[in-house]
Amino acid sequence: MHHLGSTRSSLKADHLLQTPDTFVRSPLPGAEGVEFIIQAAPQLGARFTQMTAEFVAGGSLGPAPAQRFLYVLDGKIELKAGGKRHVLKPGGYAYLPQGAPHTVRAPGIARVAVIEKPYEPLHGAAVPEIVVGEEGDVTPVALQGDRALRVRSLMPDGPSYDFAVNTMTYDPGASLSMVEVHAMEHGLLMLEGGGIYRLGDSWYPVHAGDFIWMRAYCPQWFGALGKKPAKYLIYKDWRRHPLGDRA
Repeated sequence: MHHLGSTRSSLKADHLLQTPDTFVRSPLPGAEGVEFIIQAAPQLGARFTQMTAEFVAGGSLGPAPAQRFLYVLDGKIELKAGGKRHVLKPGGYAYLPQGAPHTVRAPGIARVAVIEKPYEPLHGAAVPEIVVGEEGDVTPVALQGDRALRVRSLMPDGPSYDFAVNTMTYDPGASLSMVEVHAMEHGLLMLEGGGIYRLGDSWYPVHAGDFIWMRAYCPQWFGALGKKPAKYLIYKDWRRHPLGDRA
């Protein structure tokens, strides 16, 4: 069927909405049996990289060029890190500090969100540690007291860690209480449901499977629509002075 060039995808100076009909897959060095949808990268203007890794049975990731965060979307992966073996299923996640030896292999078909960011050391802060967890074990917190909007924090919050990854779940009709404008940039993957996202001066319908990148200071707001909850995975840089560590 001819689409005549139509798509919901849109690239503006301060944001990107990338929808599955425009995804392009490519291999990356060191990975075997994996194709990557590279959704945010320095070529876009991002200070981190976010990808969806699609594994065939037996596929494996290559070494990480930076600190790495993994969130399993479908299937399962086997992670070996810190002398331990972990099996991560959908909702399972892991944080690997920069330089931490590890291997990632999928025994069957799997999809994994992969976030990588060069680490910004902070004078006096302890070295970050490996984190492995399951989203369902994280206690949800009502955002600004609104129980219809729940946040699960998947990364430790402390000076050792320079980014955060959360899942946010909205009941139908729930929305952010304000249009946010801030110095942090975001990478966002819609996991379930949908709604309306304001990015800059544009308004977009969004659905599960869509990816959004937001530059620092991009005005942003989301409201959930439909009959089931909307949920997304969201990255932000965190706990570092905009001028860097000058100690």
